Amino acid sequence: MHLKFLFIYFLLLSQLITAQEKAVKLLLADSSMIHAAASVYIVNSETGEPIFELDPEMSLTPASVMKLVTSSAALELLGPEYTFKTRIGYTGSLNQHSGLLKGNIIIEGGGDPVLGSENFISHYGNFLENWINEIRKLGIKKVEGRVITDDSRYDYQPVPPKWLWEDAGNYYGAGAYGLSIFDNSFEIHFRTFAEGSIPVIKGFNPEFCRYELINRLKASGNSDKGYIFSAPYSDNGWIEGSIPANREDFVLNASVSDPPLLLAEIITKMLDSTGISVSGDPSTARIISNSSGMKPVIISEISSPPLKVIIEVLNHESVNLYAEHLLKELGKIYRNDGTTVAGVDVLYEFLEDSRINSAGIFLEDGSGLSPMNSISAKGVAEILSYMRNSSKFFNDFYASLPEAGKEGTLKNCFSDPVFNGNLRAKSGSMTRVRSYAGYCRTLSGNDLTFCIIINNYSRTSQRIVTRIEEILKETILNK
Repeated sequence: MHLKFLFIYFLLLSQLITAQEKAVKLLLADSSMIHAAASVYIVNSETGEPIFELDPEMSLTPASVMKLVTSSAALELLGPEYTFKTRIGYTGSLNQHSGLLKGNIIIEGGGDPVLGSENFISHYGNFLENWINEIRKLGIKKVEGRVITDDSRYDYQPVPPKWLWEDAGNYYGAGAYGLSIFDNSFEIHFRTFAEGSIPVIKGFNPEFCRYELINRLKASGNSDKGYIFSAPYSDNGWIEGSIPANREDFVLNASVSDPPLLLAEIITKMLDSTGISVSGDPSTARIISNSSGMKPVIISEISSPPLKVIIEVLNHESVNLYAEHLLKELGKIYRNDGTTVAGVDVLYEFLEDSRINSAGIFLEDGSGLSPMNSISAKGVAEILSYMRNSSKFFNDFYASLPEAGKEGTLKNCFSDPVFNGNLRAKSGSMTRVRSYAGYCRTLSGNDLTFCIIINNYSRTSQRIVTRIEEILKETILNK
């Protein structure tokens, strides 16, 4: 009887392995994969036993799966309740009788990645109006000086040097500044006509984000292939590519080239509209080099949401800006250097302290937007395993991952009922890159950690996503 049960066990085991291997073979046999590379690693979350692997240590471009490295390090090193603070104050002397301020209005940037973000409207409310009201309460009627935003918390290289030029002018390529505002992005609205015609710019939202843009767009087809090209701190740029024809209102989302200066301009105009004149032009610490490090009298302070809340939006919606801010904040706190390079150094130290082998891990930013980032499926899975088994903040980290078929970047995929309640993951995508990493629970009750990264496939990405879904479906059903 004992031998009979052993025979049945090994027969079932061979069938289960075959089911999963079949899904992987379908992926590799797909004509889209002829010139592609894939790294797959699936491990039992509790025992650490590998369940399935395919070139697990091959270093590949992870795209936004890279955010898992940054967000896990930020949670561990800064803590889930960490907040960013932005302060407004003044320097110089204030004559209470006349209301004359001989000095400057100063806004101190504290590296808040979500200040004024549409994702956090309820948190910030009408904070700009509140600032103006606080200034009025002091009795200030005239400013013989200017509004200066102190953006010196981070360096003045907001865009990581290994990003593509094609990305920097668009909303998803917005840089991380010592003082960011409104997600550092704005809308450009177009009216498009027949195929081959030039789209007409209808307006900007917010209107005060308007700057000089040469329009080289064409109306063509139904796909958005329009790109804004502009550099940080510039006041001009151009738009290339094509956007869909015959649209009454089509929107491209662009990055703000100088958010600190934009905020200084907004506050200056708001003061003027309430009858408080400001004699000087708005400026920033970057422009006025001797203004950095000034110690103003603080009028008001506003704190960001807790880090765990920011990270939940970061990973659900895959916001590059938030990840780059966290990277620079890690550099500022642990190296006193708010730069991408210092932040990356902290990430490597985090990996070393977590006993994760960093060989084959090449980090160039915090978000994964750089195509020069490289990591293996096993490396990502080891980070996820560390967070699950060793981090006291795992619940916050787990909650930051969107649920399959329901939330964030996974809302429109993994819709098969087998994934319902059984899979949370971070997705990654860029040209010829698709990746997924996270946690799943099998129907038999096993908790698994996984990462799948695919580079340089041809044809449509949907074919690759479907094959990845099949691999994970077989895993949930049969392990």
